[in-house]
Amino acid sequence: MPWLELWFPEEIPFLPIGGLFLEPNPAKSFLSSIPSKTNSNSILRCSSYRKSGFLSVSLSVKGDNGFVRSSVGLIECNGEKSSSKDMEKLVETEKEEKQGKIKGKVRSRGAGAGAVNTTKHLWSGAAAAIVSRTFLAPLERLKLEYMVRGEQGHLFALIQKIATTQGVKGFWKGNFVNILRTAPFKAINFYTYDTYRKQLLKFSGNEETTNFERFLAGAAAGITATILCIPMDTIRTKMVAPGGEALGGVIGAFRHVIRTEGFFSLYKGLLPSLISMAPSGAVFYGVYDILKTSYLHSPEGRKRTCMMNQNKGEDVSALEQLELGPMRTLLYGAIAGACAEAATYPFEVVRRQLQLQSKANKMSSLATFLKIVENGGIPALYAGLIPSLLQVLPSASISYFVYEVMKIVLKVE
Repeated sequence: MPWLELWFPEEIPFLPIGGLFLEPNPAKSFLSSIPSKTNSNSILRCSSYRKSGFLSVSLSVKGDNGFVRSSVGLIECNGEKSSSKDMEKLVETEKEEKQGKIKGKVRSRGAGAGAVNTTKHLWSGAAAAIVSRTFLAPLERLKLEYMVRGEQGHLFALIQKIATTQGVKGFWKGNFVNILRTAPFKAINFYTYDTYRKQLLKFSGNEETTNFERFLAGAAAGITATILCIPMDTIRTKMVAPGGEALGGVIGAFRHVIRTEGFFSLYKGLLPSLISMAPSGAVFYGVYDILKTSYLHSPEGRKRTCMMNQNKGEDVSALEQLELGPMRTLLYGAIAGACAEAATYPFEVVRRQLQLQSKANKMSSLATFLKIVENGGIPALYAGLIPSLLQVLPSASISYFVYEVMKIVLKVE
């Protein structure tokens, strides 16, 4: 058909490879480019297969105007011709189906990516606990000596005593069990805080998290992590208590506690733990987040944020990508840790004493509290606070520092 080649040369972009009659989705630009004029002398019908019929476009030749569109319609599979409204409905239906498939793929990808991101988030918190606890295990050991064994001597005398009787390894006694407890605890704590905070922000509809939401998210995170991880804390306390060496490690301590005191004895001190961890988590995460937000809103913070955005995509180290910078991250972490420890330390003392009680001499949290005050007065509730603060200050700063760095390294969203 030479006349058809004249009007539809190969260079025309809307004619795809395979011919006009084989194109399943003719471009809208092609259909709209043909003027719509009624002419009964239709000489050409181009058809393309659809799910429910054929898209019919009738063309006519009129003078120098070339091809003129006479009609556009949908021919059903039974041969009946549908109206233009039916064709529009079909087009909309096909669009919706395609969008549904795309959304389904996005959802499946989002679910997988979410699981990977959650895992990375948890590993960031676990790494923070492992590094900080191992680095500061000697200070943790000194704190427990004051709290659990009732040590009354001076700090330097206690250090000399441990070094003489147990050697350098004595300062890391119980550290493995401590890591088994704190790694999942910190992982859950950091992750749940960020999750609760984001959900509260989404629920409130605010542009930025309020201080109340920060404290509430921190308290909820502390409660969640405590409920899940307190059994390992009970085992660790038993191991470092007098006679703990004879229990035979973590597994032996587990068996001993369950056999002699029952499974639920692993949750001894849960109530004071929850009472202490709720305000501790609220203060720890709330104070850090408030300090961080205040800095980022300051002129210096805005300037740093602007510089980081300009350097985005360049090969920069994780330390340079920290929003607060290395030193400020360490400082704010230490301040938050000190505030949390000072506010909740008495609850920690009561909890440790409850964990050491046998089944026969079991007392309530209130009775234990009153007994401590009766025997040693109010200062007894703060026994070991100084070595505890010496341990908490670097521990909190290192924890937050490692956590922020690991989120950057692992690309946590």
